[in-house]
Amino acid sequence: MESRLSILIVSLVFVLLASCEQPREHTAPAIHERDSVSMMTTYGVNTLISDSGVIKYRIVTERWDVNTIKQPSRWTFERGIFLEQFDDKFHIEGYIFADTAWYYDQLKLWELRGRVRIRNVNGLVFRSEELFWDGMKHEFYSHKYSRVVTPERELEGTYFRSDEHMRHYEVTNSVGSFQSEDLEPEQEEPVKEQKTPADTAKQEKPVRPAATKHKATIKPAQP
Repeated sequence: MESRLSILIVSLVFVLLASCEQPREHTAPAIHERDSVSMMTTYGVNTLISDSGVIKYRIVTERWDVNTIKQPSRWTFERGIFLEQFDDKFHIEGYIFADTAWYYDQLKLWELRGRVRIRNVNGLVFRSEELFWDGMKHEFYSHKYSRVVTPERELEGTYFRSDEHMRHYEVTNSVGSFQSEDLEPEQEEPVKEQKTPADTAKQEKPVRPAATKHKATIKPAQP
């Protein structure tokens, strides 16, 4: 009888303890940093971008995030970007490729990272791990190792700056290879020896010819 009473008491204790526990909700914590959330996320993008009413670029990317809350506001291309650049007549001026890119729309500034590649219509190829494109100053620049290859020469350096058409550029702290015509000095014509009047008179002085021996002949006597 006592053993049954003991078992009943223990059972009641377990029931009371279980009733005191409050249920747990398996939910993720709330996001308090509003600036970490993109306002727009688009996948499989292939679109044209205009500047002042003129189509300037074509953007091709796997993912495009737009965040207007972060300061400065930005577009993010974490899965790479392929960008074509057009002139005023909608002719392709070149293309840009990068593994990751950010575009700060208020500053008109592109930041390209990873494998950065540029090629223009003149055959220039640019390679680096970093490139900034300032849309206000209309120029490219990089503070990391960069390599520029053209049909005529190759340049490498740790600082690069160029106009946005890649026609005028500079590479500092650089080494490179050039065509032989760029390094060989121009051949100068040999200097003609100037003759003095004495030398001229000496050369024009008549020379007496050497004497010539003639064989003697005897004429027969006349009768």
